[in-house]
Amino acid sequence: MIDCMNYELFMGEALAEARAALADGRPAVGAIAVVDEAMVARGSNRAGETADPTAHPVVTVIRETARRLGSPRLSDVTVFTTLEPCAMCVGALLACDAVALVYAAPNPVDGAAGSVLQLAHHPALGRRLQVVSGIRREEAEELAGIPTEEPTGA
Repeated sequence: MIDCMNYELFMGEALAEARAALADGRPAVGAIAVVDEAMVARGSNRAGETADPTAHPVVTVIRETARRLGSPRLSDVTVFTTLEPCAMCVGALLACDAVALVYAAPNPVDGAAGSVLQLAHHPALGRRLQVVSGIRREEAEELAGIPTEEPTGA
């Protein structure tokens, strides 16, 4: 259950990973994995340096978590990421049976947890993923250079 988890604290760790990525000249997106209130892995986009198009932050965190836990089944894992993941990453979360996804900023280009597609709760899929969004959104958008939505109206 993710209800009692400290979202702000763990998203702060994902934001720290995004800041480190930006300092290294990589996209400012970070992710961490949490099990039982303990951070078990952290990651950022490694696609450019590894020539691996699947090395997105969420996938790198899933891989490291599975390695550390010694299992491809991650049913107690919650992943925090600064940007809503793409279809590949949400698919990977579903495939490893992660319990939840917490993201800061929506991804209007290829977000697959509600912005563009909804794979996390898709009725045709046999698995579901709890999703919490908007945690420290403004910080993530500023860090990644994503324009914030302007209020509508006069």
